[in-house]
Amino acid sequence: MKRMLHSLPQAIALSTAIIATLGFSATSHAEPSGYNQISFSTQVQTEVENDEISASLYKQVQASTPQALATQLNSAMNQAIATAKRYPSVKVSTGQHHSYPRYDDNRKIIGWTGRASIHLTSTDLAKTSELIAELQNTLILNQINFGVSQSKQDRVEKELLTQASKAFQQQASSLASAWNASGYRVVSVSLNSQGNYAPPMLMRNMAMSESENITPPAPNFESGNSTLSVSANGTIELVQ
Repeated sequence: MKRMLHSLPQAIALSTAIIATLGFSATSHAEPSGYNQISFSTQVQTEVENDEISASLYKQVQASTPQALATQLNSAMNQAIATAKRYPSVKVSTGQHHSYPRYDDNRKIIGWTGRASIHLTSTDLAKTSELIAELQNTLILNQINFGVSQSKQDRVEKELLTQASKAFQQQASSLASAWNASGYRVVSVSLNSQGNYAPPMLMRNMAMSESENITPPAPNFESGNSTLSVSANGTIELVQ
C-alpha cells in the first residue's frame, strides 16, 4: 500500500470512475464467471494539519589541503551536533560530505572546497525554530519541509481505509441496482493511500558573517495542511 498524506477538514470527497464491461449471461456460480463484471474506483480524502518539520543546514569552507578542509568541516559539524543535543525533542542526523579541488588557469590545484550538512526532524516546531536560529550563527539554512508525522498519518489513514471500503460497497450496491441485478460479489479490490505535500521552502543564504555574534531571531513557521486520501479500486460481478 503506497503512502501519501496531508490535512483534515469535515468534507469527504467521493469520486467514482466506472469502467463497465458487461456481457449479460446470468450466473449463479459461487466463483466469478468472468461475465457481467464492472470495474470502478472510489476515493475519500481529508485535510490534516502538518505536525512535523524537517530542515537541512550546511557548512561550506575552503582550505589549502584536504586535511585542513576535513578538520574545518568536522569541527563545524561536531559543534552543530553538540548544539542540537541541547534540544532533545529535535532529531538530528548528519548528511553528505562533498569536497572538490580548485584549480588555477594552468589546471594546478590551488586549494579545496568542501560542504557538509545536517538534517533536523521534529514535531516540536517551536524548539526546532529556536535551534535553527542558533545554528544559523555558523551554518546556512538550505531548506525546510512540513508534513504529517507517521503516527498521525497512520491514525488518519486507518479512518480513511474504513471510509473508502464503505464507499466502495455503497457504490457497488448502487451499480447492482442500476443494472437490475439482485446483488453482486467482489472479484477483486485494492486500497491505496496517497498524500499531497507542500513543496519545500528553499532558503537564501542566511548565515551570519564571522564578525557577527548576534543570533538571528527564531523564524515563525506556518506549517500548513496536507491532503490525505485513500482510494478503493476493484471489480465486482453482478448476480442476476
